[in-house]
Amino acid sequence: MPSADGIRRAPKVLLHDHLDGGLRPQTVIDLAREVDYPDLPSTDADELGRWFHDAADSGSLERYLQTFAHTVGVMQTKEALSRVAAECALDLATDGVVYAEVRFAPELHVEHGLTLHEVVDAVLAGFETGSVQAAEQGHPIKVGTLLTAMRHAARSSEIAELTIAYRDAGVCGFDIAGAEAGFPPTRHLDAFQFIQRENGHITIHAGEAFGLPSIWEALQWCGADRLGHGVRIVDDITPGPGGDARGAKLGRLAAYVRDKRVPLEMCPSSNVQTGAAPSIAEHPIRLLHDLRFRVTVNTDNRLMSNTSMSREFALLCDAFGYGYEDLQWFTVNAMKSAFLPFDQRLALINDVIKPGYAELRAQR
Repeated sequence: MPSADGIRRAPKVLLHDHLDGGLRPQTVIDLAREVDYPDLPSTDADELGRWFHDAADSGSLERYLQTFAHTVGVMQTKEALSRVAAECALDLATDGVVYAEVRFAPELHVEHGLTLHEVVDAVLAGFETGSVQAAEQGHPIKVGTLLTAMRHAARSSEIAELTIAYRDAGVCGFDIAGAEAGFPPTRHLDAFQFIQRENGHITIHAGEAFGLPSIWEALQWCGADRLGHGVRIVDDITPGPGGDARGAKLGRLAAYVRDKRVPLEMCPSSNVQTGAAPSIAEHPIRLLHDLRFRVTVNTDNRLMSNTSMSREFALLCDAFGYGYEDLQWFTVNAMKSAFLPFDQRLALINDVIKPGYAELRAQR
């Protein structure tokens, strides 16, 4: 079993992390004071952190999403956005993340008069600042940005155009997020088709709170390169007689996802919180890992889940007895699936990830 220190030092790749779901509790308090935001449940950092986790721990995606009112509420200025992004890069790098794709919805940060371009500029500047500081501290990290459109709103085409406009400045892909039920991805078909025509990258929140139809639409209608969560793909899998991968039978959609190596951006702690999985021990990630789907491990919202990549890996090691070989497998899966040029992905795998895990195994 990997040690806690070994897991922390292991090179990690993160594909599914929300900027407005990863603030430090003290930063929420500081920013609320600066912008005169009066509605925080607590002004004590420890108490506020517990509140976010408890409020998100409801088993409902809709209730989970309500916690973002406070984080988004204090992220309405250039200074706030840049600070949050810089701290995000630093926190991830300190946790051993060597490559991350962090997503946010620009349309949620214009309540105080910022333009969409100003929002993106501020976040990118923050990531650059945090990455430089992390490298100076001996924790180099590369951060890519995903722009998210809200599936219940009508600005997806604007966000898609913004994604392409900034793709040479740090934005690496397009996403939609929000409550799945009643808001199918096909409502935003124009945006997805624009991204495809421009040879861009697409990930879609699908198969979390809604089932196979959401996954099917995301892939076959909207051209998703990756699935955000994708947990409900297990609804198309019949486990073997022992309830495991041996003798399991895949339906046509599950077989397609596995055969096409569609990456699944799984977020174990968050999936339990939103009711997408009953518990870590019963999370479908084990069956999907054993069936060799392209599974990746992610944090989703570090504040709401009180988590980190190291914690997510540790939970899986405790639940399923995973070792460094499994953690490397998840990490290489994620790096292969990143919206990064092939040569850069290959360099990180061969020069950083594999040597890092080889060193950890040699120290056991």
